[in-house]
Amino acid sequence: MYHTFHIPVLGLGYSIDTPLKVARYGVSSVVSIVDDELIERMRKHHSELNGISYTMISKTDPGFRSRRITSYLDMISKLVNKQIEHLKTQDFTEGNDLCNYFELLPEHTALKISYRKMQELQPGTSKLKLQSQLKAAIKGGTIDVNIMSKVDKVNVINGQPAGEENTDALAALRGFADSILNSSLIISAGMNPRLFTYMERFSDFYPDENGLHKKKIILKVSDYRSAMIQAKVLAKKGLWVSEFRIESGLNCGGHAFATEGFLLGPILQEFKDNKSHLYAELFPMYTQALIARNLDSNITSLPQQKITVQGGVGTAEEHQFLMMHYNLDTIGWGSPFLLVPEATNVDQQTLGDLIMATEDDFYLSNASPLGIPFNNFKKSTAEKQRLERIRRGRPGSPCTKKYLVNNTEFTMEPICTASRQYQNLKIALLKTQGLTDEELVQQINAVVEKVCLCEGLCASAYIKDDMLKDKENSAVSICPGPNIAYFNGQYSLKQMIGHIYGKCNLLKDTSRPNLFIKELELYVDYLKKQYTGLQHDLKKEKYLSKFYQQLQNGVSYYKDLINTTDKALQMWNSEQLLRLDQSISNLRTISTLFNLA
Repeated sequence: MYHTFHIPVLGLGYSIDTPLKVARYGVSSVVSIVDDELIERMRKHHSELNGISYTMISKTDPGFRSRRITSYLDMISKLVNKQIEHLKTQDFTEGNDLCNYFELLPEHTALKISYRKMQELQPGTSKLKLQSQLKAAIKGGTIDVNIMSKVDKVNVINGQPAGEENTDALAALRGFADSILNSSLIISAGMNPRLFTYMERFSDFYPDENGLHKKKIILKVSDYRSAMIQAKVLAKKGLWVSEFRIESGLNCGGHAFATEGFLLGPILQEFKDNKSHLYAELFPMYTQALIARNLDSNITSLPQQKITVQGGVGTAEEHQFLMMHYNLDTIGWGSPFLLVPEATNVDQQTLGDLIMATEDDFYLSNASPLGIPFNNFKKSTAEKQRLERIRRGRPGSPCTKKYLVNNTEFTMEPICTASRQYQNLKIALLKTQGLTDEELVQQINAVVEKVCLCEGLCASAYIKDDMLKDKENSAVSICPGPNIAYFNGQYSLKQMIGHIYGKCNLLKDTSRPNLFIKELELYVDYLKKQYTGLQHDLKKEKYLSKFYQQLQNGVSYYKDLINTTDKALQMWNSEQLLRLDQSISNLRTISTLFNLA
């Protein structure tokens, strides 16, 4: 790939068809394959737009979930290939897709330099030859997919379990594995042994006779230790991790998986320092497993292993610094692309609310039924609907999709903690437990904070594409990372990519902490909240004490980093240093309040 950034998965619906919008320009993006109902409706929508025959895959059809996913991914792949072939038939006319492909590339790439050279040539044989070479070099962005490994509900058909291979995560994996895509599966949210074992069944995850993997594996991780543990499990199965996608624990969108106080800078440094060791430890396990499978003849070359990062990156300087200082392959830019209608599915009302929002409108909530901290937006229509339902005495949501059902406190069959059924049962129970008025209110508020994400994270795509059905819930959930607060406009694809590469500055005159300091601020706030809610839990006290020490280590790392990097970097100017000092002061205050060593 020629670009040094990618667009990570954005909720369920926000990037569901992003490849159709950006892949022809060489930009890689990620599609969520959690919601097969959304996927089937989007397949119908794009089939109609492109004059493709469509036959519905019904929920009553055998293996419907995986078949829906395969059919959609195949369609997306074919449409993107068709776009690229059409692009190659165009003349080099300013403003068309062919020229846009090259104009969007970073200036330092050999392909962009050749393009600039071609523009300077006079009409003739040399120019035509170079134009032909440029067209031959065009590559589309990859169409990668994401699975949250822990979203793996066991499904039931006619009252009977549908079989292990039809759990949500495994069926989604099969849908990708059976597709014609030559791309990557991104596994997030930790290790699912059942999912890892199931991957062994699909030959596309193993090297072919040329040593190439048609389907690659990417692990989304938040620290080096978890990366090593998961990669070893896969390597022993003959499954190679082609990329470790490091994500900031708190300075990211969607679900937030806080580390044990490890900050992004030290994490990246650990990966940089141990990259060769990581490879050297995994490769023998991988080859031994391939030999056991009689696939040793397919080991014709050393497989590639990339290191990438995402979460909170906001300026071209930060982008370039991360690339160069930590020897990274690409950088993920997610939430800012929610403000780019050419790339993502955000309805007009939500887009306007995001543009006008301030830092205080974005917060880490307990809204997810998964019980994992979730980045939320106060002005979302889903949040307004949640509060209105509480006001009317009808908290909770109807549960129709059931992707996040995981609670059996009151029922034999799991139900969702955001559902009206669960919340009514839980509130009734709390009222019988003799709690004080203050305790009761506090615990009820914790119950009703949960919100339906299955519908809310799809609604915006349905609204934007005019696909919302009669009586279907139109309340929109959206989960940007905190970094989006500093972007205050609607942008074109050209503007956002230009911003990433330093051609323009969308944050000019904006006061914003750099990505490292913002993450530190978020972790200091997180630590304070954890201590505030602590009630004589010795195990958790020890955990938080280690957490605090890791933050201290991170601060020391950043001080050393400042002293050893270019003094002209704006990411460490006087304003940034003041914010760093303030975070250090806040950390000391926590230490004093809670008697930390």
